[in-house]
Amino acid sequence: MAYVIGVDVGGTFTDAVLDDDAGNIVAAKAPSTPPDYSQGVMDVLGVLAEQLGMPVEEMLANTHHIAHGTTSSLNALVMGNVPPVGFLTTAGHRDSIFIMNVEGRYLGGSPDQLQNVLGQSKDHGLIPKRHALEVVERIDRDGTVVVALDEESVRTAVRTLLDADVKAIAVSLLWSFKNPAHEQRIREIVHEIDPEMFVSLSSEVSPRIREFARNSTTVMSAQIGPGLRDYLGSLEGRLRAQGLAGPLLVMQSNGGAIAAAEAPATAISTVGSVLTGGVVGAVSLGEQLGHKNIISTDVGGTTFLVGLVVDGEPVRTSSTIINHHPINVPTLEVHAIGSGGGAIAWLDKGGNLQVGPRSAQSVPGPACYDAGGTEPTNTDANLVLGILPESGLLGGRKALNVEAAREAIRKNIAEPLGLSVEDAAAAIYAIQNAQTGDLLRKTVVETGHDPRDFVLYAFGGAGPAYCGFYSAEVGVKECIVPLGPVASAFSAYGLASSDIVLASELSDPGPMPFDPARAMENFRSLEDQVRAALERQGLDFESIELVRSLDLRYTAQLAEVAVEVPAGELDEAAMVQVMADFEQRYAELFGEGTGFSAAGVQAITFRVRGTGVLPFSPALPQVEPAADPDPSVALHATRKVCLDPRLGYVDTPVYDYRKLRAGHRIAGPAIIEVPTTTVVVPPDMTGTVDHLGNLTITTRN
Repeated sequence: MAYVIGVDVGGTFTDAVLDDDAGNIVAAKAPSTPPDYSQGVMDVLGVLAEQLGMPVEEMLANTHHIAHGTTSSLNALVMGNVPPVGFLTTAGHRDSIFIMNVEGRYLGGSPDQLQNVLGQSKDHGLIPKRHALEVVERIDRDGTVVVALDEESVRTAVRTLLDADVKAIAVSLLWSFKNPAHEQRIREIVHEIDPEMFVSLSSEVSPRIREFARNSTTVMSAQIGPGLRDYLGSLEGRLRAQGLAGPLLVMQSNGGAIAAAEAPATAISTVGSVLTGGVVGAVSLGEQLGHKNIISTDVGGTTFLVGLVVDGEPVRTSSTIINHHPINVPTLEVHAIGSGGGAIAWLDKGGNLQVGPRSAQSVPGPACYDAGGTEPTNTDANLVLGILPESGLLGGRKALNVEAAREAIRKNIAEPLGLSVEDAAAAIYAIQNAQTGDLLRKTVVETGHDPRDFVLYAFGGAGPAYCGFYSAEVGVKECIVPLGPVASAFSAYGLASSDIVLASELSDPGPMPFDPARAMENFRSLEDQVRAALERQGLDFESIELVRSLDLRYTAQLAEVAVEVPAGELDEAAMVQVMADFEQRYAELFGEGTGFSAAGVQAITFRVRGTGVLPFSPALPQVEPAADPDPSVALHATRKVCLDPRLGYVDTPVYDYRKLRAGHRIAGPAIIEVPTTTVVVPPDMTGTVDHLGNLTITTRN
């Protein structure tokens, strides 16, 4: 028996899903354990082993691999909890990291923040100026050495940084993506002086044109590299000591995994790892259900995440923004707001009720956890409204205190607003549904898609409690709640479903149609890099799939659009077709007539994405069919639940999911209790259990 395990470490809970080669799937959940998240990983593995009825050592000894998604990198960057880092660049260009190409003053800011000019903070620097030093060298745009590297200036700068007690050094020289020789020599010199110093090279982390984005990407990778190396090293050591035989893999932002030993070298590629697991899981489940267009929504303890799958492929982007800095990381496009189950409800200065983005997380947690939390959260409101059972979460293993929840809402929300506790809880629930609906609208409608063409998948510990309302908010007619053995651990299921995905890229600007011979040379070099990197993962693949793409733009414009490039030999006709594909895609994204062909088209960055297909692809097992649609056999209880403040508390049937079978139909309003989550079927909607145990919520006709 061989197992594959996916582990999703969130801010509140750590989820795990185990799949074996016989088609069985087991899921588990345990509280996350900041600051040492590895303990939460070991805890949830213990819960898995308990369900299998075997020691952890035996389970790990039979594990093919573990795919791990972690928030540690992203959280460290967002909160600024990173060690001091040094920065080396070409003489005369040190201040580019502080000038920030001007755009760093506004990137990532919301419209209301940008309009409040006087209230904006301009202190977005990544590192203090004393840690940014210059070295003498110069390479031109063709990769030709104009000024040789002055190694003595390098040694002087390195010693200065070491005396400042930096924990890593980022190196980003002009045009190094065309010729990395000087950067590579600087790393050698650093290691001659201090063999243990972590060094991040822009030619390896971000070989793209544009100085500011390349610099910021390299610096951030250096900031999180040592911590990621230490965390993964410690976790892998604990797993090996417990008998893990297979490799530990780490999820990347691009939707694929990489060996833990390889991840720190390009640490920045892991920043979105925990965000993408759900999208990968949605693709896998969509293949089983025949869905090509999917809105993937994940409401965990801390965040609400939305990603899109269009025509069976997740929507990708070549960059993202963190702390006002552009980051060159190929990633699945996932939008997030701080609106999870642990999101704190509060009153702003105008007395308006807000929910999030601050979260109670797992420590101290919502007030009803009785672990020291005193501020009201979405979870507290759901408990007061009757949505959550007073018997507790996780099948009763996580006790809930309804009086503590009521007191938190009374003190912080109800009394200041002159409301009853029940009305205040209903207001919190309504705001949560409204703001999650707003993010859906931004993600789907504002990118040119019609929500009516999509099926919505809802998961996470809190997602099923809200999905019926927020899917209806944007006009989606069908909402799938993946239940069965994965339930709220669906992101971990996505991790277990992931293959190894690696990407290499290179900026080589030139006018289109690009010289086919030069394009082939670039793509062959990138394909060789990807194949070599896949070989280093230490895994046997069923197959290797390579996909070429090229970023293009209209001359004198900044907006770049990626288009796929066909495999095989390229000729002039192929490059003309690539240019035509770009113009069509540009029109789809920005509107017909917005392109300007007369200005010409430029090729910017060549990219190859390689997928090493693993022999495991977890498929949800089928469930036993029901004798008839009547679900009364699963009726567990009836309790008063408030889903609509206009209706107040209504006697609502509560069903035990474990007794439901394929074909059972549940008329709303209704509650379905699953050991790891709670599903709400709103009034005027119907929930139907499908052949895989998922619940499909549809609006009544």
